[in-house]
Amino acid sequence: MTRFPTGRLFRTSEGSDLVLSRTFRAPAEDVWASITEPDRTARWFGPWEGHGAPGQTIKVRLVFEEQSPWYEMRIEACEPPKRLAVSSLDESGAWRIELLLEEHDGTTELRFVHHLDTEDMIGEIGPGWEYYLDMLVAARDGSPTPHFDDYYPSMQAHFLGLSQQG
Repeated sequence: MTRFPTGRLFRTSEGSDLVLSRTFRAPAEDVWASITEPDRTARWFGPWEGHGAPGQTIKVRLVFEEQSPWYEMRIEACEPPKRLAVSSLDESGAWRIELLLEEHDGTTELRFVHHLDTEDMIGEIGPGWEYYLDMLVAARDGSPTPHFDDYYPSMQAHFLGLSQQG
């Protein structure tokens, strides 16, 4: 299957925002459940444990990553069904992510925003998020599960090109 990158890059006073979006024919509340309920996140990203509230840290099992590691994420904001902001810290640095939902006439747009401190890894990060968002689409509509090889390295040039634009 041929996949096309959707990511866009916006420079901000605090860094750069990598923005990807997907549209669903569903109310925002249903899409919200897909990105916040552990049994539903397990279908496309991984299940999570803990107290899901602002200021709390949860553990997410990255079941689609090598060795399915557990990963800690802090919930920065949770405003159902419009905005979820999470952050984490690992050997690659800080990860600050927002998922923003907007519904119009029964159709919901999900804007996924990765607030980047640096664009150094955008060629790897962008294809990864495209993959995960398409995993969400597949989990919701029952379409075939995508393969990561369809995203990386084929989409790398798109994201590197975004970084090189002034």
